[in-house]
Amino acid sequence: MTKHNHIVAGYAVDAKLPEMTREDLTKLTHLNVAFGHVRSDEISTDHLQNLGHLQEIKREHPELCILLSVGGWGAGGFSEAASTEEGRTSMADSAVRVLTNHPFDGIDLDWEYPSYGEAEIASSPDDKTNFTLLLKTIREALDRKGAQDGRHYLLTIAAGADQYYVDGTEMDQVQKYLDFVQLMTYDMRGGFQVLTGHHTNLYTPTGDLFRISTDASVNIFIRAGVPKEKIVIGAAFYSRVWNQVPDRNNGLYQMAGSTGGYGPNYSTLSAEYINKNGYTRYWDEEACAPYLYNGTSLISYDDEESIGHKCEYVKNNSLAGIMFWEYSCDETHQLLDAMYRGLRV
Repeated sequence: MTKHNHIVAGYAVDAKLPEMTREDLTKLTHLNVAFGHVRSDEISTDHLQNLGHLQEIKREHPELCILLSVGGWGAGGFSEAASTEEGRTSMADSAVRVLTNHPFDGIDLDWEYPSYGEAEIASSPDDKTNFTLLLKTIREALDRKGAQDGRHYLLTIAAGADQYYVDGTEMDQVQKYLDFVQLMTYDMRGGFQVLTGHHTNLYTPTGDLFRISTDASVNIFIRAGVPKEKIVIGAAFYSRVWNQVPDRNNGLYQMAGSTGGYGPNYSTLSAEYINKNGYTRYWDEEACAPYLYNGTSLISYDDEESIGHKCEYVKNNSLAGIMFWEYSCDETHQLLDAMYRGLRV
């Protein structure tokens, strides 16, 4: 297999670690294990069942960077830990313990989101500066351990894709402490919108009231001070679905009878939905995104074609790479293969 010049990162929930194939692991540069939690100002992994498999993965794939991803939607503890110097130090010390006790190469923080309580977790306007201080403290602790071990430990984040995220953080400061920033350029519409459309599109098409797209997100973060060579864009291995969609414009940009809830994962889409069971696949040339419509339901997703465009975008714009959520959602293995082929030099 050819050496990667770009990042191909994937999130995998702990339960799926034993099922990851050798071929898939060879196609990844970074594996984000989801999720550690923040408990009493410390990173906890006690609930994770399969970290023992990491030794074997590391042995067979020494080039693969494995990170513990901490947080996720609805996972709190961040605001409290970040709010005091003592809490920040405690969390940084616990990060070092995680790297000492397990074969992780770094920590990926997935705080959704600093300064916002939408996920029903504690938040504060002070999160904006405390997030910077937290990452600085963790970075310094990882560097001290790295100096002892003669190596570099990674620190990364998963970031919300839209303007709200940069408004609630100091990305120009934050990026100094990070190896790269993973933009969650999925769920860009859905759970809160009844207007149908794409949830992980590359570009903003004409006629879309929600101006967000992967390209728009990248530009928001560059303007906020993140170097483009530290930006990793996201792809989705699952879909969003709207129901009771008027039969106009093949269902696109219509007011639906539901918000865009989570739809089938790619394994199921491939087996039962794409040009099957009354669903037709359409391609939005402007958005560089596929969608399915059956006359009443619209499904937005990523496929090999849209991922190919995202890979070209990464190369053309000198970005760091691409990542996806989540490994278990694609048992066809086609989407990761499309990333690997798209970014292989």
